[in-house]
Amino acid sequence: MTPADTSPSAALNQLLGSERRPPWYRRPWPWLLAAVSLALIWAWAAWQAEQARQAAPVFVTEPLTRGDLTLTVSANGTLQPVRAVNIGSELSGTVREVLVDVNDQVKRGQVLVILDTATLENQVSNARAALAAARAQVNQTQASLRESEAAARESVAQLARLEEVHRLSGGQVPSAAELDAARADAERAEATVLRVRASVVSAEAAVEQARANLATNETNLSKAYIRSPIDGVVLSRSVDPGNAVAASLQAVTLFTLAQDLRELKLDVNVDEADIGVVKEGQKATFTVSSYPARRYPGQVQQVNFGSTITDNVVTYTTTLDVDNSDLSLRPGMTATANIVAVERTGVLLVPNTALRFMPQLDEPQAQPSSVLARMMPRAPVSAPKTVRFDRRAGPRQIWVLQDGQPVAMTVVTGISDGRQTEVSGEGLVEGLQVITEQRRGGRAR
Repeated sequence: MTPADTSPSAALNQLLGSERRPPWYRRPWPWLLAAVSLALIWAWAAWQAEQARQAAPVFVTEPLTRGDLTLTVSANGTLQPVRAVNIGSELSGTVREVLVDVNDQVKRGQVLVILDTATLENQVSNARAALAAARAQVNQTQASLRESEAAARESVAQLARLEEVHRLSGGQVPSAAELDAARADAERAEATVLRVRASVVSAEAAVEQARANLATNETNLSKAYIRSPIDGVVLSRSVDPGNAVAASLQAVTLFTLAQDLRELKLDVNVDEADIGVVKEGQKATFTVSSYPARRYPGQVQQVNFGSTITDNVVTYTTTLDVDNSDLSLRPGMTATANIVAVERTGVLLVPNTALRFMPQLDEPQAQPSSVLARMMPRAPVSAPKTVRFDRRAGPRQIWVLQDGQPVAMTVVTGISDGRQTEVSGEGLVEGLQVITEQRRGGRAR
């Protein structure tokens, strides 16, 4: 401690309470306030730097690769026999016997169903009797014709003799009346011959009619024995013994036969957007729900020109040939087919995301030159501008990194499998880094 000031002025100041205060730079609170302000300014500047660092764009790239690309067309359809026949009955009647069942192998001409033939057999017997009667009538009229012709010849000969006698007698005998009577007899005999000949023709026509009627009844009788028109297998059966078959306007379907199940066809519906690349002879594979892990081979056999419209969706039926040697496939199965439309080998491939990518560039802004200017309020930053490229026609664009900046390159695209697309163009080499994504502040753009 210092000794107390005992001077008169010090005593006077102590008495009046007017002791002098120290200067500001010797006081602690200005320096404390300055330190807090500097800390706040440093923290704000660090936050601004971090914001600027996070705002810098980060580009994700993938290299151009060279490989093979296959364009496939997917379509759904149903397996069908190459040839299927619906067996029906043209006759009405009662089913007497059914000789085959589902899955039975049948041969061409084999009897499948027999209808009740009692009425048909009676009709055949009546037709045969009518034919016999017609033939007897022909024989009778032919005999009458022979008799008429003989009588006509006799009448003509008698007239000739009388005319010769009349000439030799100088007209004395016979009399004119006798000559006239002889001429009349000859004319009547000839008329009778003509009439009997017409009867013979009519009788012969009746024979033909009776024969045709017999053939019709025999055909109907044969149709009562329903036979298989092909070698194949029975797919379905809709008749049993005792059923009544009513064939009115169309034949009633009794069986469905498939010619050979070792060869099937797959009818798929191809969308109108894909039908342009589907051609006959292209290879294909398909799967069915019964064997999801197995891929069956096929080949395009026919592409229909006629369209099918379902719920305003236009499709075209395309037929694939299918080998079913192991009989694992069955008609009616639903299949999903992939038709190999186009194949490319050793081409440059780019991810489809690179073709869709467009960089987003922010507007450049002048940086404040001082801390005070940075602390002043600024106008709001405008939204980032997106670089646009017209893709309605012409080439496409991809973007590559050069010195950290995106640079556009023009390419010509080929086929695509949904993930990668074939590209070609100047400057494209395998391994070129192509931008597929832009990230800012840890988020993808």
